[in-house]
Amino acid sequence: MISSTSNIKVKNIINLKKSAKARKKENCFLVEGPRMFFEIPRDRVVECYLTEEFAGKYDKELRGWNYDLISENVCRHLSDTKTPQGVIAVVRREEPDIGELINKEKNPCFFLLESLQDPGNLGTIVRTAEGAGVTGIIMNKETVDIYNPKVIRSTMGAIFRVPFVITDDLPQVVEQLKQKGISVYAGHLKGDVFYKQDYRNGSAFLIGNEGNGLTDEITALADHKIKIPMKGKVESLNAAVSATILMYETMRQREFISDVQ
Repeated sequence: MISSTSNIKVKNIINLKKSAKARKKENCFLVEGPRMFFEIPRDRVVECYLTEEFAGKYDKELRGWNYDLISENVCRHLSDTKTPQGVIAVVRREEPDIGELINKEKNPCFFLLESLQDPGNLGTIVRTAEGAGVTGIIMNKETVDIYNPKVIRSTMGAIFRVPFVITDDLPQVVEQLKQKGISVYAGHLKGDVFYKQDYRNGSAFLIGNEGNGLTDEITALADHKIKIPMKGKVESLNAAVSATILMYETMRQREFISDVQ
């Protein structure tokens, strides 16, 4: 059993928890808690660390697994939550090629994220994307690290099922999508009301930074500007809420409407 917080493996996990640079270098990220742990594709598990209590509670489910036991104190030291749940796994990162993702479906639905900074927003968008049947998420490298422990928790396991790509050149990706005949939509105060557009064919939606919105450069590349109508004095909605509305309007049109007026 690992009982010292000075153990080299413990130090490595702490580094992965705190540093996006380390996660990229090691090509790994961390997963905590039983619900997320048992959703990890087995071939992507690099290492896992369990307390004796966790190992005893999930004895049947853990048959065939290789793992190291850690003390409760070490588990608290490693955990990113106030109430550790007895399991921490090191998982291999896996991202599709951008070309593979773009060509995945005939009429895809993509969400393109420009410089989002809130881990909860990103995690919620990934989780909601699975529920709404979104083809994939594409984000620029300035967006908060999707492998941040807070983002991982917010996805509730969707991180393993929703394809996503981190790109160095979001404008170039927008151009690629347009060349494939995919319509690109950008949120804008002077845009058309979002539900007047037809999203039944290939569509991509641009979601911008929480404080500043989309940059002028990205907005200029869009085929259409759209807005979510607002009542009262509210100027805009949370990024994840806005994305959710657009995701489900797209699903509604594709599944329930035969002719959008």
